[in-house]
Amino acid sequence: MPSLSRYHGNTNSTVALRMVNKSLSELYKAVCVEHQIKLNPDILEVLEKTKVSENFTLKLTGNNRLRHIQRLNDGDALVVSKCLQNNKCVTGLDVRYNNITNEAVKHLVDLLQQDKNSALRTLDLMFNNIESDGAEVLANCLQCNCSLLTLRLSGNKIRNRGGMHLASMLQVNNTLQELEMADCDLATQSVIAFSIVLKSNKALRSFDISRPLLFSHQEEWAVRFSEMLAVNSSLVELHLGKMGMTNTGMEKLTEGLRLNRSLRFLDLRCNRVTQDGVRLLAEVLKQNTALEILDLSSNRIEDEGAVYLSEAITWPGCTLRELSVISNNIRTEGLVSLAQALKANATLTHIYIWGNHLEQPVCQAFGELISSGRLSPEQTDVSPYKVDSQVFLAEVFHSLRKRFYSMDTNSSDTCSNSDTSLVNATGMSTDVAGTSPDAPLVPLQSYW
Repeated sequence: MPSLSRYHGNTNSTVALRMVNKSLSELYKAVCVEHQIKLNPDILEVLEKTKVSENFTLKLTGNNRLRHIQRLNDGDALVVSKCLQNNKCVTGLDVRYNNITNEAVKHLVDLLQQDKNSALRTLDLMFNNIESDGAEVLANCLQCNCSLLTLRLSGNKIRNRGGMHLASMLQVNNTLQELEMADCDLATQSVIAFSIVLKSNKALRSFDISRPLLFSHQEEWAVRFSEMLAVNSSLVELHLGKMGMTNTGMEKLTEGLRLNRSLRFLDLRCNRVTQDGVRLLAEVLKQNTALEILDLSSNRIEDEGAVYLSEAITWPGCTLRELSVISNNIRTEGLVSLAQALKANATLTHIYIWGNHLEQPVCQAFGELISSGRLSPEQTDVSPYKVDSQVFLAEVFHSLRKRFYSMDTNSSDTCSNSDTSLVNATGMSTDVAGTSPDAPLVPLQSYW
């Protein structure tokens, strides 16, 4: 078994670096011996099967559905971080659904503290056991890091204090382009803090803050995000699912959306928006020529709301390409109007309607759209079939993409079409304009 010093004795040696890249599994064994940490057979198996190449993501996820996985703990995270130091090939680390805590974060940030030598571009820590202290460690590290492009923290209970640290980090960091913080138990204070820093941060392209813990009925966050959208010209993807937003919040949000010309993906799923809120949103769709993907799943827009959307879709210049209205209590009138809108507007190519009232006229209308080729079977969640000459619709497990803008080239749920206005061939943004390092920092606490 090769010793650790064999690989790390001379960090400037390209020969040693090649040996590390060719034998991650052997290096892993050596580090475990040195630190007296028990081998994790699942990590070893992944490393043995890994063919090291340039710019690849090392996936050590703990949610394999086919067999039991020994999930990573803090000791495993220490060993992995030691193995990847000075490795220029691994540009992404995916450790979702493990048992990583605040202590492990201290080890993983070592990969981000190599100044310009850090190769890591994507770090996925979703659904671990990271709390406020771990978020603070990450935030402090990212204030000085200029390499990481994607950070995913969804499902970690970092709470309000952790959220405040990360919001403050965005005042300084001008590199991070994707930040996912859904289901992190954020409070109103930290949600508003993010809306404030995004007024000046010009680097972030995608932001997910779904399912915070908001107890106020005044929807102050909607006012702040509206103000941010009115001036932000860099954000292309925004997830505001499970925010408890009502028609009042939608009214506030649409004021900023009318002035925004950069947002392409808006996620409003699982809120409390009804037909009146959608009417305001439909008016925005008639004016906003940037928005391409809209997720209204699990609201309650009903027939009237669907009709408002149909009018917007057929409006000249509407650029909407993908729409989800799953589980919105829509009946025949609303769904048929959406089907007719698809015939009138060739721009809309994806529509998802399952969970509504699929009565016979609806089945007939969408069956014709699919059979005629206007609606691709892969771009909707229903499939027609006949029984006794009557058309019915069955559910197909297709859904709206989860991400639109992503720096992770291994991701399967992002935009499949090349778009040079977003990402060039190297995966880097073509026009990232970060915040000025000399710009004064806003004291976030003063806004609360």
